[in-house]
Order: sequence, then C-alpha cells, then structure tokens
Amino acid sequence: MRIVSGKLKGKVFKPEKGIKARPTTDMAKESLFNKLSHDYHFEDLKVLDLFTGTGNISFEFYSRGSKDITCIDISGLSGKFIVEFTKQNQMEGIKFKKTDAFRFIQKTTEQYDLIFADPPYGFKKIDTLPDLVFDSEILKPDGILIVEHGLENNFENHSRFIEQKNYSRVNFSFFK
Repeated sequence: MRIVSGKLKGKVFKPEKGIKARPTTDMAKESLFNKLSHDYHFEDLKVLDLFTGTGNISFEFYSRGSKDITCIDISGLSGKFIVEFTKQNQMEGIKFKKTDAFRFIQKTTEQYDLIFADPPYGFKKIDTLPDLVFDSEILKPDGILIVEHGLENNFENHSRFIEQKNYSRVNFSFFK
C-alpha cells in the first residue's frame, strides 16, 4: 500500500499480516480525495476514521494536511501498526483508540468535520450507521459522513444521502 498524494506521496507501508482489513484501493482512494479536494481544505478538517483497519485513509488525510485525525478500530493489531507507523514518520495529530466503532459513536463528546466509515463489506449493521452518526450529533452541522461499502448496500432513500460514487467494487455514499 502507498500514500497517493500530499507531503508523504509515494510512502509505502506494509501492515502486519494479521490485520483483518480490506484496504481501499489506490484508484478509489485517489478518486475520493480528488473529489474532496474541490470542497474542503484538508488542513481545516477534524477527521474521524471508523473501522480504520490499516490506517490507510487516515494516513492520506494526514499527508494532505489534516492535523486532527482519530482512528477507531476494535483490533489491537491495527492499533499497534498505526501507532508505530505514525511514530516512525512523525505523524503527530493521528490518534488511535481501540474500541468498537458503534460504542465510540454513542459515548464520545467530540464533534468532527468529516467522518469516514469503512466497515467490513457485508457488515450486518452498516445500514444503521448513518442514523447512529446523525442521532449522536458527533458530526458538526456542516460536516460530511462518507461510508465505504459493497454493491449490496444502497443508501439512496436515506434522508441525509447526497450521492454515491462507484469505483469498480468500491462504493462511497455521502451524507450531510
């Protein structure tokens, strides 16, 4: 895996083999960030990365200038990798919390400008995620929620749904 743009462009990272994650492809990640760059100044964003896995998306936000990023994953192995990688690369501003994403949403008092959620494809509670985020008020009033999902999910009828972008087998649904 690699960081596709920003100050760490081209930086390759190899997560430990035991991390059970399906990292976002470089093509989909680059397309997502190109879209976001038209609407947001990354250095101004407070980002929450739910189901962070390898930290792939968080590293990309950091490389593009975001300074306040919280990574959430239930895997201690993911946390160990992210903490070590961020220390080795002086990526101050990325914090990792080992916890269940749904529990974190319900308990945190923080608010975020952008929430990216990439639960495992086929995750049974994925359809409840947008409502949980909006009901908890962890997303700032002008913030955006992005959910990465497989083809089997369709959020078009959700009241906060804006659009869906498809990049091969990777889908991003945007909510405001």
